[in-house]
Amino acid sequence: MWTVVYVARNRQHGEKVKSRLEQEGLLVQLRTVKMSPDKPNCDIEVLVPRGEVQEAQEIIANILTHQ
Repeated sequence: MWTVVYVARNRQHGEKVKSRLEQEGLLVQLRTVKMSPDKPNCDIEVLVPRGEVQEAQEIIANILTHQ
């Protein structure tokens, strides 16, 4: 089962997170969660298999603290 580990503010940011997680050997999917005519960007969910959630969260925390 896939689990959401992060919600990115746009596709570009989601792709960056996905790429970093994949570099660490995790399986990753992106899913659009919200689109509206008045919002040029959409939120993107970053999902990983349930067994990789903790590792993904640690990697994402590291990404966010080093931005």
